[in-house]
Amino acid sequence: MTSSEASPAPSAAQYRRVLLKVSGEALMGDGDYGIDFDTVRQIAGDIRQVADLGVEVCLVIGGGNIFRGISAATVGMERASADYMGMLATVINALAVQNAIEAQGLETRVLSAIPMSTVCEPYIRRRAVRHIEKGRVVIFAAGTGNPFFTTDTTAALRAAEMGCDLLLKATQVDGVYSADPKVDAGATRYDRLTYHEVLARDLRVMDASAISLARENNIPILVFSIHNPGAFADVVSGHGRFTIITEGD
Repeated sequence: MTSSEASPAPSAAQYRRVLLKVSGEALMGDGDYGIDFDTVRQIAGDIRQVADLGVEVCLVIGGGNIFRGISAATVGMERASADYMGMLATVINALAVQNAIEAQGLETRVLSAIPMSTVCEPYIRRRAVRHIEKGRVVIFAAGTGNPFFTTDTTAALRAAEMGCDLLLKATQVDGVYSADPKVDAGATRYDRLTYHEVLARDLRVMDASAISLARENNIPILVFSIHNPGAFADVVSGHGRFTIITEGD
């Protein structure tokens, strides 16, 4: 199904708790690497808007703007070591995002799957749930704590563990396309897909493990552009442009 406008999603009131997956690349802004703090501040402002709607928010942050394990493995680094380096990069990003969100007046907690008590809390599921129940924005860092798992899989896993109603994938484009729209001007944009269609068409929204995990736990995935200020609140409220992935009718 394709359309110039996205199909309506449930209203914000129907989303009690959501998880936002932000890639490391999204934090670069217009740069080639690192963290663009204007972009981070914009994302933090968007998170504040959603929190003001009464929606509980948690995040998973990627690390590709600093270090990407898979890329390092292709040039000869041992994959497990490369992945651990990538996990540490996500902690750096999580601390940057935490600082920006707290500047918006929200309480936050960074929970790391790799214990590093000097800078953040260790990930404990019950503790994370309690933080969210108290209205804090929880940022999950260091992936699953294991090599060979992507932060997309982490996002689906944490969404299931936290009992989230929706998993949002913040990307560089306003939904899922049949091909990269920056490369192929004729790429088709989808406004609604099923998990099966994503896997069968190899659309690479998230890796197969993440899609399967979301499907098994009946968690819809919503894909939108993080670079449009206010888009996070819009899509959570059922407006704006996005692609939603569900089990289907």
